[in-house]
Amino acid sequence: MRDPLSALSDAFTSFLFGKVETTRLPVRTSTGQAQAVYLPTAAPGLGDSGVIIGREVYSGKGYIYDPFQLYGQQLPAPHWLVLGESGNGKSALEKTYVLRQLRFRDRQVVVLDAQGEDGVGEWNLIAQELGITPIRLDPTAALNGGIRLNPLDPSITTTGQLALLRTIIEVAMGHGLDERSGFALKVAHAYVTATITDRQPVLMDIVEQLRHPKPESAEAMNVDIDDVRAWGLDVALVLDRLVDGDLRGMFDGPTTVGIDLDAPLIVFDLSHIDRNSIAMPILMAIVGVWLEHTWIRPDRKKRIFLVEEAWHIINSPFVAQLFQRLLKFGRRLGLSFVAVVHHLSDVVDGAAAKEAAAILKMASTRTIYAQKSDEARATGRVIGLPRWAVEIIPTLTPGIAVWDVNGNVQVVKHLITEAERPLVFTDRAMTEGSTDDLLPEDIRAAELEAEQRAARIENQQRIDDSSRSTVA
Repeated sequence: MRDPLSALSDAFTSFLFGKVETTRLPVRTSTGQAQAVYLPTAAPGLGDSGVIIGREVYSGKGYIYDPFQLYGQQLPAPHWLVLGESGNGKSALEKTYVLRQLRFRDRQVVVLDAQGEDGVGEWNLIAQELGITPIRLDPTAALNGGIRLNPLDPSITTTGQLALLRTIIEVAMGHGLDERSGFALKVAHAYVTATITDRQPVLMDIVEQLRHPKPESAEAMNVDIDDVRAWGLDVALVLDRLVDGDLRGMFDGPTTVGIDLDAPLIVFDLSHIDRNSIAMPILMAIVGVWLEHTWIRPDRKKRIFLVEEAWHIINSPFVAQLFQRLLKFGRRLGLSFVAVVHHLSDVVDGAAAKEAAAILKMASTRTIYAQKSDEARATGRVIGLPRWAVEIIPTLTPGIAVWDVNGNVQVVKHLITEAERPLVFTDRAMTEGSTDDLLPEDIRAAELEAEQRAARIENQQRIDDSSRSTVA
C-alpha cells in the first residue's frame, strides 16, 4: 500500500502540473531482441516520377527529384540552390541532372558556363555530345566575327531594353542612376528607337545621342540642352566601355544570326571572361534580360536556367533584383532556376544581402555538399537545417550531399552511369579532386565510412530527442 504522504504529494502535483507520466523501469535486452521492438523506418521519398539522382544513404531507396512534378504539391517554387566546396561533386550533379532532364521531350536548358580549361567551357564536352555549338562570349574573338548579343535587339521590348541599359550602367558604376542621368538615358533611348527603323539600333547609337542630344530632348522638360548633355556624360562613358573598351565586340552590334534558341541545350560559354572583374555581372545582366525576352515563352515547355558561379548574380544588388524578377516571372511559365554557389557566406554577407535573402527564399530545394564546420553551421542557420544535418555536412565524402526539399531532408548518394562518366569528369573536375581517379573499392570504403558516421550521428540525435520528450 502506498504511503499516504506520497499519494497526497502526487495528487497535489497532478493538480498543479497535470497528470504525471507513468514511470517505467529500465529494461535490459540484447540488440537482436531490440530489433523486434524498434523496427527500422525510412522517411517517405519524393515520389516515383522525375529524374533519378541516386539513392538515399540511410534507407538505400532510389532518390528521384523533379521540380516540375513536385511544384504546387510539395514545392512552393521550382528553384534550386546547390552549395559546397570544390571537388565534392557539384559539377557532376549538375551535368548528369541536365542530361537526364533532356531525355524528356518538353525540356530545355540554358547554362551560363563560367568555368573552363584549354580555351573552352566546362560544358563543352556535353555540348559536343549533343551536337550543340556553345555561344562563346569572348572579347578577342568577337572582334573577328565572334558571337554578339544586342541589348537593343528588336525582340526585346522597349521597356526591357531601357531596364537592361539601366542595369548595365548601375552595375558598372556600383550605384543607382540619379533622376537626371536616368532622364538623359531615357530620352536618348526613345529617340534612337523612334528614328532608326531600317536596321537594328546598337549601343553606339545611344552613346552618340547621349553625347549630342537633340533640342527636343531638352524642350520636353523645359531645360537647357547643355544640361541634358552633362546629365548623360557619365552614362555615355559607361556604355562606351561596351563599344570601345575591354568588353567591345560582344554587345556593340546586331545579334549574331544563327543562335538557335530552340535547341534542347543552350550553353553560354563565359570562361574567357575574368570571373573577378566587373565584366562578369554585366554579362550576367545582359544575358539574363536577353533570355527573359527572347527565350522564355508560353509554349508549355519546361525550362531550366543553370548558373555556374552564381554569386556574381546574387552579390550584385542590381543584377540580383533583375534575376529576382526573372524568377518570379518564370515561375508562371515553367522555369526552374538553378544557382551553384561555393559558400553561402559569399552572398548573405555581401553587398546584396537583402536581395540574396529574397532569392534564397525562392529556392525551395537546397543541396549541400561537404563544407567546413563553421560554414556548415552558418548555412544551417540561414536555410533552417535540422541539427543532425548540420553536424553531418563536414563529414560528407565526395558525391554525398544533404538534400532539403521544402523541409524533407535526406542524405543522398549521387550515382553516375558509365555512359555519363566521361562527360561528367572533365580535366578540370580531376584537378579539383574528382573521385574518378579512385579505385572502386576505395570509393565504396569511403561511402561505407560516411554512411556509418552518418548513422551514428542520426542515432545520437534520436536518443537526444527521446530523452528530451521523456523529461518533458
